[in-house]
Amino acid sequence: MRSLAVVLGTRPEAIKFAPVIRALQNDPRFAPVVVSTGQHRQMLDETLDVFGLTTDVDLKVMAPKQTLSQVTYRSLRGLEDWFGSAAVDAVLVHGDTATTFAGALAGFHQRVPVIHVEAGLRSGALGSPFPEEGNRRLVAQIAALHLAPTPGNAANLRGEGIDPATIAITGNTVIDALRWACGQAADYGHPALADLDADPRRIVLASAHRREAWPHLPAIGRALARIADEPETRVVVPLHRNPVVREGLLPHIGAHPNITVVDPLPYLAFCKLMARADLIVSDSSGSQEEGPALGKPTLVLGSVTERGEAVTAGTARLVGTATEGIVAHTLELLRDPAAYLRMANAANPYGDGRATGRTVAAIAHHFGLGPAPEPFDPTAAADPAPSAHSAHTAHGGVLGAGHDRTAALART
Repeated sequence: MRSLAVVLGTRPEAIKFAPVIRALQNDPRFAPVVVSTGQHRQMLDETLDVFGLTTDVDLKVMAPKQTLSQVTYRSLRGLEDWFGSAAVDAVLVHGDTATTFAGALAGFHQRVPVIHVEAGLRSGALGSPFPEEGNRRLVAQIAALHLAPTPGNAANLRGEGIDPATIAITGNTVIDALRWACGQAADYGHPALADLDADPRRIVLASAHRREAWPHLPAIGRALARIADEPETRVVVPLHRNPVVREGLLPHIGAHPNITVVDPLPYLAFCKLMARADLIVSDSSGSQEEGPALGKPTLVLGSVTERGEAVTAGTARLVGTATEGIVAHTLELLRDPAAYLRMANAANPYGDGRATGRTVAAIAHHFGLGPAPEPFDPTAAADPAPSAHSAHTAHGGVLGAGHDRTAALART
């Protein structure tokens, strides 16, 4: 039995690691140890609880007003101390956070193989997203196994000189988590959203929080206010808790009668909100994957993305951070049913719901415990992306409240 340290610290890591942790716990070949840095304290704990998971080790690095260097240092120091008393066969890290980089570096320092889940994503611009792009590139240099969600991610790694024998194409485990979440009963997580199922207006789900967006938050806020002026349109904004984000957006959106501002929502509630929405306007990495999986046109706030597959597939579009550009692209989808349906019906390039199985198989193969998995092929994915309507049908009315949101704009 192989002991695996699964290092996580943020809500996205918890979401995307959750199905993998559960599968490893049920596999007699592995003994996973869940190590939390606590980088996102409350949101991390709430999300793990949704999946019925708990941490085995908690480093509790969360502190007010920490810099990136402080988070990284405290995580690295805590992991070093823990590794001194634990024997593991590999370290699993996910994605691109400070926790990811610290977990990978700590494992490397201990001469423990590093397994990078969600490897190979590249925007091509080192400063965007920041610091995520840099973290991914750094981890790639020391990882022993690279689990790339898409063929394009794998090609990025090969282009950087990574040994192809250490790369497996798995699909993205966020799709596995999303499909599970779509089968769970949940409300919208906030009293201000209790009327959503009865609201006949088009729902635009909007968010912005990335560091490179901070100087542009007033422009984004003005854009959301203009969008909310559109007849029969309601904008819902789950607002990040970071004071910089709140100070940048709230003056422009807080008093608008057609904008509903809420605190960050629990994962199941947010999945339900995404399924109810007509379209998504966001700089969130998760939304760029989950939106396409739900058949939701997704407008990406920024000029570059490390998730270009959705742009190529046509279900996502880069719209920049200037007010006029955001407004123009959004109003096109709200006013033109044909343009909306072209994006809503585009293919989902990120997964078929079986990424977890490929991930576990690739880890087992790395240790000589099983055959290599067949690579994920987005062109051969058999399962369609679940829209709100299909989720409603498949899960007994849990999601969508009877709305066929894919065709919602046909009435305009």
